[in-house]
Amino acid sequence: MPTFQTVRGMRDLLAEEAEAMTFVMDKARETAQLYGYREVITPVIEPYELLSAKSGEEIRQRMFTFKDLGNRTVALRPEFTSSVARLVTTSLKNEPKPLRTFSVGSVYRYDEPQRGRYREFYQSDFELIGTSNPEADAEIILLTDRLMRAVGLRNYAFKLGHVGVIRGILTQENVDEKTQNAILQRMDKKEFEEAFKLVESEECLSTLRGSLELKSDDVFKTVERIKSHVEGYCKAAESAEDLKNILRLVTEGGCPVQTVEPTFARGLEYYTGMIFEVYIPELDIALGGGGRYDKLIELFGGEPTPATGVAHGLDRIVLAMQTQKTTPTTERKKRVAVVPINEALKGEALRISQMLRNAGISAELEVMGRKMNKALEDADRRKMDYAVIVGERELKQSAVVVRDLAKREQAVVEIAKLSKTIIG
Repeated sequence: MPTFQTVRGMRDLLAEEAEAMTFVMDKARETAQLYGYREVITPVIEPYELLSAKSGEEIRQRMFTFKDLGNRTVALRPEFTSSVARLVTTSLKNEPKPLRTFSVGSVYRYDEPQRGRYREFYQSDFELIGTSNPEADAEIILLTDRLMRAVGLRNYAFKLGHVGVIRGILTQENVDEKTQNAILQRMDKKEFEEAFKLVESEECLSTLRGSLELKSDDVFKTVERIKSHVEGYCKAAESAEDLKNILRLVTEGGCPVQTVEPTFARGLEYYTGMIFEVYIPELDIALGGGGRYDKLIELFGGEPTPATGVAHGLDRIVLAMQTQKTTPTTERKKRVAVVPINEALKGEALRISQMLRNAGISAELEVMGRKMNKALEDADRRKMDYAVIVGERELKQSAVVVRDLAKREQAVVEIAKLSKTIIG
């Protein structure tokens, strides 16, 4: 018989890994609740046309795409935003604005597997739809800051930019949208020389090259340099002012931004305004990122609707926690092995197990038919907290033997007081 392995780029999450992922998902849901975001669940499979419309050439090439039995071209979702935009044009089109939506689940891209990068991975997605005001962009950054703190990460850093600065320069120089997208794609990969080869105007090229030299240690000074540098490009200057307003709000909200990157770009084509990513010093991959996309919903047949959002890479957040040796703060339930000393006492042991579970205690009934000594050895090996031994003599007194497996101590406890004794 063949030995089957997971498909390359996919992986199993075993008990401790699954617990860590669930912890981060729970913190993402808590954050959503605190900020008033309501969860929506969308299909893993969507029409290819929807997912490819403005995702960017690189992501389009890396989507899992196939024909279904009805000969329709479909794909596994590479991110959530397109699905949420579809919802806004259909089921949610009459909902009052702003809309705050939250999603969590698996997404798929055919990337080269490496540390922190898989072909199936998990995201939490927050979208704030219906306003172009800078406080909406600030909120998306601030809730990301809260999630980073909630999972216990330290020394994380935010990087901000604004797609409107580069697009404003290129649009005024009459560069078509397809070429703009290609330039931004290359800039996203730091392939600046390759990007600049696509620019024909010498003035435009000089402005773009000069943008590489504007960064400083003071983020507000960087924004002022950007504004001065793009003077004469009206839309670019407006974008720089917008970035300044967002930066001020984020800072006033208690989240210091470490870097403003004048030539920062992200891989998705639908961004129109502020963009950002968050990192920790120990890893060179973003833990999350997002930005403003004011034209996507209109592209899908809806009314012109401004929107902003963020996706957090939950696998990467777990990796960051492991790297910084951050322990999930979830309260651990006491684990109890319930062991009947003979076959006749299985029913009583089952009843006691149910009673413990009703009290919120994790109870595992001995189901392997082991003798008591072997059952206790197994409970010890699996780091159970207690063993409840169900014996005939104790049952006549409505009691059981409770063994503390860490202290190697045991006592007879009345069944009526069992749950309270274990919880402590």
